[in-house]
Amino acid sequence: MKRQGRTCGILLPIASLPSPHGIGAFSEEAYAFVDFLHAAGQHYWQILPLGPTGYGDSPYQSFSTFAGNPYFIDLDTLKEEGLLTQREIARADFGNNPARIDYAKLFYARFPLLHKAYERAFQPGGFSKEEKRAFDAFCKKEGAWLNDYALYMAVKEHFNHASWDTWEDDIRLRKQTALKRYRTMLKDTVEFYRFLQYEFFKQWSELKHYANTLGIEIIGDLPIYVAYDSADTWANPDLFQLEWSGRPDAVSGCPPDGFSPTGQLWGNPLYRWDYHEETGFAWWVERVRHTLKLYDVVRIDHFRGFESYYAIPYGDKTAEFGHWEKGPGYALFDVLKKELPVLSDGRLHLIAEDLGYLTPGVRRLLKRSGFPGMKVLQFAFDAREDSDYLPYNYDWNAIVYTGTHDNNTTRAWFEEISKKDRAFAYRFLQIPKDTKASDKGNVDSLVRLALSSVANTAIIPLQDYLYIGKEGRINLPSTLGNNWVWRMKKNALTPALARKIHKQCTLYGRVD
Repeated sequence: MKRQGRTCGILLPIASLPSPHGIGAFSEEAYAFVDFLHAAGQHYWQILPLGPTGYGDSPYQSFSTFAGNPYFIDLDTLKEEGLLTQREIARADFGNNPARIDYAKLFYARFPLLHKAYERAFQPGGFSKEEKRAFDAFCKKEGAWLNDYALYMAVKEHFNHASWDTWEDDIRLRKQTALKRYRTMLKDTVEFYRFLQYEFFKQWSELKHYANTLGIEIIGDLPIYVAYDSADTWANPDLFQLEWSGRPDAVSGCPPDGFSPTGQLWGNPLYRWDYHEETGFAWWVERVRHTLKLYDVVRIDHFRGFESYYAIPYGDKTAEFGHWEKGPGYALFDVLKKELPVLSDGRLHLIAEDLGYLTPGVRRLLKRSGFPGMKVLQFAFDAREDSDYLPYNYDWNAIVYTGTHDNNTTRAWFEEISKKDRAFAYRFLQIPKDTKASDKGNVDSLVRLALSSVANTAIIPLQDYLYIGKEGRINLPSTLGNNWVWRMKKNALTPALARKIHKQCTLYGRVD
């Protein structure tokens, strides 16, 4: 982490912000949330990956590891720029449930509006000369990834949004004649996708700058893997374990455990780590460099995969028959430390997502890297055994959470855990044994435990401060449908809540 001393923050995805347009965005509600964080004495706003969502609407299955999600572009800002009208926005159907995201309606309502904005931007009365120069400069600066991404999205649209492995052979295999032909044929669509990225990064940069001026830093998320159906895989097949046809040799996931008897089948292509090492990890250097421009601090998802990764035969329906392979180990982080900005003690601005079963090799890699690891209190209360997640086992170089986006909300967690585990949690937290599982005081107790722990940083999901139940869960791993849809209701945040959070964090030495 960049700051010194005890710190605190709140976890809330951009998509979960309220807005009248179907999904959270870089809108006035985002700026209001930054103001709330400041009033509550917080140092960090932790979010999920900002990439364009693909399969299952998951931010961990993105069409690009470099691009931004067009859904987050604020439509009201486009209106203020003269690129949309209020009537056009008001007539769009984004869904009628302010607490849920309807991705199907978003897709059919948002993109026609964004097309209108694009068309107007390059017509007389649209972009000014200065704005056009800024657009051209952005396209030139980001061309290394933007050109492939924009072409990929244009071709994908041309083939009715099908995955790239089903495209015609010449463009699927990136024959030079085909690349040239499609760039010419789809020139306007390619330019549209460049425009979306320009607007995304312009709006995100302004929001991040506003947060930084108030002393709020952004913790972003870097998935270890990229999606198979992505510009990254299509444009850089040599980086991945693929056959000549583009089909994966094996895919990513996790083995069976107590939480998932058949394991987790993620399906991402695996890296050719020997090739990455031969190139001096050049793609990874640029990927992390880009991410560190987006965020102030980066959480690297599935850190253990850098020590060893689980390879599942392509075509398997479960993760039961995979095997472990060695990852790049410290060699990757050694290169990153030499190529990228570091802290005064030589560490990168990274957090290691080191959850789950950790082998001695993973523990050694984490210690050598110097990255803070994660501690999740919902994992601490297993009545059968002592847990690394109990606070008396922490050291200072850790980030403590009540739960993450992959956990249930704390209120729902108390309601759903076994009677033995709940009894253990009650004893540890000194909660009277006849207390109802749904009691709001239970949530307060776990939040206090996080804030009072020795861990240098405490991050609390906003749902826990709002006492939200299972309807506020963001994601249930290894499932499709009903994930990534929760949204905070308008006016849920109050000055009284900000004062309460500020008071708590002050009590435990986490406010400057």
